[in-house]
Amino acid sequence: MKKKIGILTGGGDCPGLNAVIRAVAKKLILEQGAEIIGIKDGYEGLVRNNYRKLSYQDVCGILTLGGTILGTSNVANPYRYACKKGDKTEMKDISQKVLKNIKSLNIDGLVCIGGDGTLAIAYQLYKDGAPIVGVPKTIDNDIRGTDITFGFNSAVTIATEGIDRIHTTAQSHHRIMIIELMGRNAGWIALHAGIAGGGDIILLPEIPYGLDVIAAVVKERYKRGKRFSIIVLSEGSKPKGGSVVVQRFVKESTIQARLGGVGFMLGEQLEKYTGLETRTVVMGHLQRGGSPTAFDRILATQLGTKAALMIEKGEFGYMAAVKGNKLVSVSLEKVAKGPKTVAEKHPLICSALSIGTSFGS
Repeated sequence: MKKKIGILTGGGDCPGLNAVIRAVAKKLILEQGAEIIGIKDGYEGLVRNNYRKLSYQDVCGILTLGGTILGTSNVANPYRYACKKGDKTEMKDISQKVLKNIKSLNIDGLVCIGGDGTLAIAYQLYKDGAPIVGVPKTIDNDIRGTDITFGFNSAVTIATEGIDRIHTTAQSHHRIMIIELMGRNAGWIALHAGIAGGGDIILLPEIPYGLDVIAAVVKERYKRGKRFSIIVLSEGSKPKGGSVVVQRFVKESTIQARLGGVGFMLGEQLEKYTGLETRTVVMGHLQRGGSPTAFDRILATQLGTKAALMIEKGEFGYMAAVKGNKLVSVSLEKVAKGPKTVAEKHPLICSALSIGTSFGS
């Protein structure tokens, strides 16, 4: 019988999502004659039974498109769903409704494309009986079980270009320039873009910084005739003995604390400490937007076809992943254990330290 396969994209958007949708759909249509169902707006589409059929023609020409043609949501967790009751919002477990909707669609497999939050929910749904295969998506590169996620290379490329542009104004005005990047509690984007962009100081969530250390590095550079400094930091960076800067809380979100603003805080402190003019630039959602890099288009295609193969084999409860130069499958149980962060003695940190880059510690 013809197989019926669902696809959803959850969590934050990133370059390469459409490339995965395209790869999954094309492979299953061409090799299995499968019927493809696109779930709209992530798990919200499963809550509301909102979907669309995807033909071969629907997924043609979307390889280079940023974002996702299916839409996404990072607040629709079936196990903790925001339900309004009068003026109040209550968080309820409506997973049984979602499981019932999945069953009513008569799908033989559901491909969940997302980050650690989306895939943790996917694991819960799998345990409750849904036939799920995961695909690792996030610009943060913080998913366990895979060496790399699609979207990461695109974000690093965009961030690096931003740092390159900041360099010229920093040199012209003899300023300390701070570039705040995304990444939540994992410093992968800041580490890679900071090194690629020639950052003088790179601040990561995994290595609490000392204001006095940063100030000393800046002053030493000034004495050596380097009258500007580039500081690249992750939004989850924090001072020794301090905590992260939270921009706002979103109660109904899978990740409630939205980080942001540490760059401005550090800028004000450094200006007082050193007497040097300081400016902060927040790259923000620029890192998520636009067309994926060639690397991410290829990686997304590989992960998508791997996920389709796993569907064909009935390899449910697993995620398509990259280990070394191979595509492998990793248990969603492992993925759901939490984010992958940067080790303090990571080879890239060691390389950066050896050429004089400071990590503020």
